[in-house]
Amino acid sequence: MTQKELILLNFTEIRRKSIKLWRGLPESHYHWKPDDHSMSAIEMIRHVLESDYGWNIIIQQGDMTHYSTPWKNRPFLSVDDELSFAEPYRNIFLHSVGQFSENELSEVTITHPGNGQLKPLRQYLLRIGYHESVHAGQFLSYLRAMNLERPDIWD
Repeated sequence: MTQKELILLNFTEIRRKSIKLWRGLPESHYHWKPDDHSMSAIEMIRHVLESDYGWNIIIQQGDMTHYSTPWKNRPFLSVDDELSFAEPYRNIFLHSVGQFSENELSEVTITHPGNGQLKPLRQYLLRIGYHESVHAGQFLSYLRAMNLERPDIWD
């Protein structure tokens, strides 16, 4: 398996497990959050989903100066609605990753707009996967704190 194939498999598996977790959230608990400074459960789901839009701009080395998300002012309706709205952006992101050559994965350098750090593209892509994984862990703790059943993601 190539680097690119492994990275894409990693993204696919992380998202599959995230979706399993998110679909375990009853609508009655969408707006639960552990404290006033945290994202609600549905806000966290949206944060992860809309990140694909921003990641794609970053890995394509686009301009993030006037970044605006397509989710701006969009109401929270349901987990499935969030997934449906996000699907085209996810597909574009995965397609972009799939277009990189093995050499580009090693030689292209990405500057993260939030902290200015330079990373090789392959390392930056792995950090993107880590971002979603961290939120999956947070989501598990949310479900535990809500005293809800936690879907089994350890298949």
